[in-house]
Amino acid sequence: MTDLTWISTAISTARPQAMGALLRYFRDLDAAEEAFQDACLRALKNWPTNGPPRDPAAWLIFVGRNSGIDAVRKRAKQAPLPEEDQISDLEDAETNIAERLDGAHYRDDILRLLFICCHPDLPATQQIAVALRIVSGLSVKQIARAFLVGESAMEQRITRAKARIADAGVPFETPGAVERSERLAAVAAMVYLIFNEGYSTNSGEAPARAPLCEEAIRLARLLLRLFQTEPEIMGLTALLLLQHARAPARFDENGEIVLLEDQDRSLWSRKMIDEGLALVDKALRHQKPGPYQVQAAIAALHARAEKPEDTDWNEIELLYSLLEQMQPSPVVTLNRAVAVAKVRGPEAALAMIEPLEQRLSGYFHFFGLKGGLLMQLGRGEEARIAFDRAIALANTAAEAAHIRIHIDRLMKEGAARGTAQTAR
Repeated sequence: MTDLTWISTAISTARPQAMGALLRYFRDLDAAEEAFQDACLRALKNWPTNGPPRDPAAWLIFVGRNSGIDAVRKRAKQAPLPEEDQISDLEDAETNIAERLDGAHYRDDILRLLFICCHPDLPATQQIAVALRIVSGLSVKQIARAFLVGESAMEQRITRAKARIADAGVPFETPGAVERSERLAAVAAMVYLIFNEGYSTNSGEAPARAPLCEEAIRLARLLLRLFQTEPEIMGLTALLLLQHARAPARFDENGEIVLLEDQDRSLWSRKMIDEGLALVDKALRHQKPGPYQVQAAIAALHARAEKPEDTDWNEIELLYSLLEQMQPSPVVTLNRAVAVAKVRGPEAALAMIEPLEQRLSGYFHFFGLKGGLLMQLGRGEEARIAFDRAIALANTAAEAAHIRIHIDRLMKEGAARGTAQTAR
């Protein structure tokens, strides 16, 4: 691993903790971001020479806080001197720094940061987008891809959100119990999107992006400790665990995607599966179903199947039908169509997804599934067109390679038919 690679990975992993602590110190998103960026620049200078620090997060917080305080003092020199009680908090950065960086002290910094980003003064789309940018450090391009929108639109959304937080005078404090409950749905959605950004990657990026999945699971567990009787948080945590349990089997030795039904299930993490299944069972006992619980129940059916043919596709189709009612979405319908294809055949599934084409015209998985269904029906030329469109929309090389396998299979089948006709 090159110096820049391990430094980038260390900084990405430490970012949520560092940003949360710096926001606690400066109570201003822009100031915290500037301090963190300056700390990152110093890390790029110092770490290759001096080696990695024992605790990268603590190092970035320490250096970022020093940098931020220096910036405050420089600005203060250019302004009239305020009263002493107004600047009394600008103590030396070293004062009590060890205590300030103790894990027990800043363990809730990330949660505090999430609640600020997910403040009710912001529209839901802005809450999630700004949290992904500030907490997780995802690029605007990555966030735009998760939302299926253009980069410029997402850039504007994030800029407006940050400005609104600054203008609204959002309190930089951890909310009380009532307000926390009100914001829980937005925070849970943001945690789920963080996980998806780490999960939806290629084999080459997987090691570097894995911390996103792990961070999302850590945040979900943190939420579960705060909301121990909330079945939807149990469902969210279970869903992330059950999906991440399959990570070691998702790519083959050539870096190509391995579909769920073709995965070596012995590679799945039994520990994560057991934890996830226990949470699913516990959540469902509350008899208050929600979208995360339903998705976790679907993942649990896959996890409980020792072999692909043991999968209960009828139950999965029923669960997706329930999810459609709770959370209507063309993507949910697309997923339900996969189960329908297993239960009632490809023709029924194709009829279900064809009305979705306009809304999912930029979605890779729509055209991948459409091509697969057409191929099963023997409509090779139409399948090729759908696969070509899927390749054009692929987010990773692995996705494109997976589709090319289908195209190669169509070409071989076409050549075989041509040879057979010539033989006649």
